[in-house]
Amino acid sequence: MNRSHTASTSQQARQTLNRLDYSQANSLPEMWAIAVQRFSQQIAVYDPHAEPTVKLTYAELYQQMQQFAAGLQALGVQKGDHIALFSDNNPRWIVADQGIMGAGAVNAVRGSQADRDELLFILTNSDSIALIVQDRATLKKLAQGLESLPLKFIVLLTDETPLSVGALKILNFSQLMALGAGHSLQSVPLERDMLATLMYTSGTSGMPKGVMLSHSNLLSQIRGAASVVNPQLGRVLSILPIWHCYERSFEYFTFAYGCTQAYTNIRYVKKDLKEFKPNYMVAVPRLWESIYEGVQKQFRDQPPQKQRLVKFFLDVSHRYIAARRILHGVSLENLKPSIAQRLIAAIQAALLWLPHQLGDRLVYKQVRAGVGGEVKFLVSGGGSIAEHLEDFFEVVGIDILGGYGLTETSPITHVRRTWRNIRGGDGQPLPDTETRIVDPETRQPVPLYKQGLVLIRGPQVMQGYYKNPEATAKAIDPDGWFNTGDLGWVTEQDDLIITGRAKDTIVLTSGENIEPQPIEDACLRSSYIDQIMLVGQDQKVLGALIVPNVEALQKWAMAQNMDLQVPGEERRQEAEGRRQEAEETYPTPHTPHPTPHTLDSKPVQDLIRQELTREVQNRPGYRADDRIGVFRLLLEPFTIENGLLTQTLKIRRNVVTERYQGMINEMFVG
Repeated sequence: MNRSHTASTSQQARQTLNRLDYSQANSLPEMWAIAVQRFSQQIAVYDPHAEPTVKLTYAELYQQMQQFAAGLQALGVQKGDHIALFSDNNPRWIVADQGIMGAGAVNAVRGSQADRDELLFILTNSDSIALIVQDRATLKKLAQGLESLPLKFIVLLTDETPLSVGALKILNFSQLMALGAGHSLQSVPLERDMLATLMYTSGTSGMPKGVMLSHSNLLSQIRGAASVVNPQLGRVLSILPIWHCYERSFEYFTFAYGCTQAYTNIRYVKKDLKEFKPNYMVAVPRLWESIYEGVQKQFRDQPPQKQRLVKFFLDVSHRYIAARRILHGVSLENLKPSIAQRLIAAIQAALLWLPHQLGDRLVYKQVRAGVGGEVKFLVSGGGSIAEHLEDFFEVVGIDILGGYGLTETSPITHVRRTWRNIRGGDGQPLPDTETRIVDPETRQPVPLYKQGLVLIRGPQVMQGYYKNPEATAKAIDPDGWFNTGDLGWVTEQDDLIITGRAKDTIVLTSGENIEPQPIEDACLRSSYIDQIMLVGQDQKVLGALIVPNVEALQKWAMAQNMDLQVPGEERRQEAEGRRQEAEETYPTPHTPHPTPHTLDSKPVQDLIRQELTREVQNRPGYRADDRIGVFRLLLEPFTIENGLLTQTLKIRRNVVTERYQGMINEMFVG
């Protein structure tokens, strides 16, 4: 991107940051009107992977939003109409999103990669009178289900030649924009409590529900986030689905403060991190796990002497950050250290500071360079982040601000502050947000530090589920408290610590309640385990379905002079290629041919058993009931494509359980 042009506008724009006030805005379109006055020549969106590359200033982006809105009005869109928007990340999404709102309408959003039946369900359930789709391919996927719906028109966000679908009027992006250019946009007064969007829960079970979010709900996120951080015209890299509430609200916030938003994807993210050099990024734990694994692989590829040096620095730095947390009162294991404990921690931190700084100069600085070298902080949500990831990123000097929220809460309710970043916690509430922890059965409040059901009340809580008053009444009580369905506890300073989903709790025959997520996170520390899901409801012990890291197992097998035979010709050929490469590099003419083994063979099973036992027992708060008694290895990973992961990479536990029910039953026999 054009750094010099951005820099030339930064000083002037920064002078206005402290005067930014969105409290008077009644709607998101009004927020944009304020932002464009402040940052008109600042680059707003940048898509290096579009053909051609897209780069728009705030003024250019806002002009496109208004032109899009005018085009919709020219097609007959009225205030309060509902329009479905099915698209993934690209600059035209935000044009369509705010164009719909600018025309006075409400959008129902979802990604184009969602299942066809799900998209048709949303289109019907949302009472949409029009459809905006990412491209011709998305339209083709839906075509057979559209003719019976009361749609007035369809718009493609590409410039492809529209596909014919019965008698429906279909325009591409340029055609709609041309229509808008010849039509004056009529101002539509919007109130804060008016419906802005229907966001359908990605859900780990069942069909999605339409979450009704008002302009006030979404604007509360801008005000709430501003109380925590000031992004100051920074660079933001976007990889999460833009239609998902987490990414969407964060983008509204960063746009409100003049940031430049760049779009990336899994294929290009490592390259874009280095080249775009983001200051901020939001993602789910799976991405941080991927970055961590990449770094660990680089460490393992180093000569033995350097590996030992890196391990030394990491061990020292882990002790250093543990002491520093106690010293500052942000250790989750010891939130109220005594004077003596603080003194001991201060001495330890002082002694370890110099080797930690040396490790930073020799090792950690290179890790930061791998993500661009200019990250001010990362934001993690959409699930709990594993303890070993928290530790690693703190060691290498990359701040992660964890947070909490749901689609039904717009989504952010809590976020960790830079000045109170309790690793493993989920932060303090946003302004005007209340947290209540109650007994799941009696709904009576429980004491501080005791686990219970988490209830939330605040300006971000949804209006309800669309056309589903029964579900709304079940989720929000008459006093406005929203039932999150999550279990957690709070501290004296209102830090929220989520311990698991109430419906995910596994109850053993002993009566012990087990929260699977923390144990799963601990097991993922093993380089041989790629994915894991605990099972064991109404059983004597826990069980696990494990997707192993085949590459790591192959390397282990070679070191053991074993021929690990993994079903699947492609993997088999890859393994054979690695074996031949190893033999050419390190010839061993007198070594007999490796013994063939499968994933079910005893050496492999023993290895996984050792890994599970070590990682689970090393987890803070380990209890005997946490032990994983039985497990099975799966060759098929959990993915979005096979329906085992949600769009935000959460395991769909009920779907996995249903698919492998026979294996689970067999696992516990005897």
